[in-house]
Amino acid sequence: MSKKMKYFPIVSVIALMFSMTTAHADEKICAIYPHLKDSYWLSVNYGMVTEAQSLDVELKVFESGGYPNIEKQRQQMEACNRWGANAIILGTVSPTAFQHDLGVYIGDTPVFATVNHLIVDANQKTHIKGVVGVDWYWMGYKTGKFLADKHPKDSGIVELALLPGPQSSGGTKPVILGFLEAIKHSDIKVTDTLWADNDKELQRNLIQQVIDTRKNLRYIVGSAVAIEAAISEVRAANLTQRIDLLSIYLSHGVYRGLLRDKVKFSPTDKMVEQGRLSVQQAVSYLRDEPYGHDLAPSIDTLTPDNLNVDTIEDSLSPSGFRPIFNVHSQ
Repeated sequence: MSKKMKYFPIVSVIALMFSMTTAHADEKICAIYPHLKDSYWLSVNYGMVTEAQSLDVELKVFESGGYPNIEKQRQQMEACNRWGANAIILGTVSPTAFQHDLGVYIGDTPVFATVNHLIVDANQKTHIKGVVGVDWYWMGYKTGKFLADKHPKDSGIVELALLPGPQSSGGTKPVILGFLEAIKHSDIKVTDTLWADNDKELQRNLIQQVIDTRKNLRYIVGSAVAIEAAISEVRAANLTQRIDLLSIYLSHGVYRGLLRDKVKFSPTDKMVEQGRLSVQQAVSYLRDEPYGHDLAPSIDTLTPDNLNVDTIEDSLSPSGFRPIFNVHSQ
């Protein structure tokens, strides 16, 4: 065997190792969340972090502090570019916030919309390389259907207060549309629809308001933050036997409420799974691998008598998990 033949395999192995290293060297992903005020986005963060670690990519996370903060999200997209992100995963603060000018802030960086609906015009659409998220209409519909089945037409009017969260939130309006559609042929009467940011104190004030003013109130349906606040407020008012609580999405506090029969119902769009799927999309794009452009987990429903372990693991970060803002590749 010639010297050339003898050394060729070693050179090939070195070349292969070099090509593998350089192929993954540019995998820097930036993720932007509307906020981390509740455990919904904490669970999305857990899914993204664990998937980034599994796929050995670098991840930087920003949170925008709330749904009114469009300007802050613009600045964060620009910060992602300065950092050298090769892909941006965007949980927008508003569906139309970047409808006509997304490219101004992200340049040529590919964007992957996560959880919240992102609406862009035809010129901006080329920037969107993937979407992960469920249609929140069905989150509202499944919640309303649960109640409509309990209170069909002519069974007796029952009063309900709806506290869906901030008006500017991308999922709030579809939730309400789905909920109202599901109950329209039932005896559920929505007496109040009250809005506030997903801040526990703001939601607590709304809970106290409806408890004080609606003496025949039978149900409170709301965001996870509202329902977490309502658990203690309803108990303090000695109304746990009269007022039932339903959440329009799952959180750790809502899950504890389901375990203790303090919350009667919650759908889940599997936040951990959504975080994983978004990172998988971005990495597949960067590695030029095939992937699904529009992905959504199934919406499962939970009651105190139906708490599927696999569904919970796909939905909630482990107890004690805290937000992680940086993942470094090996």
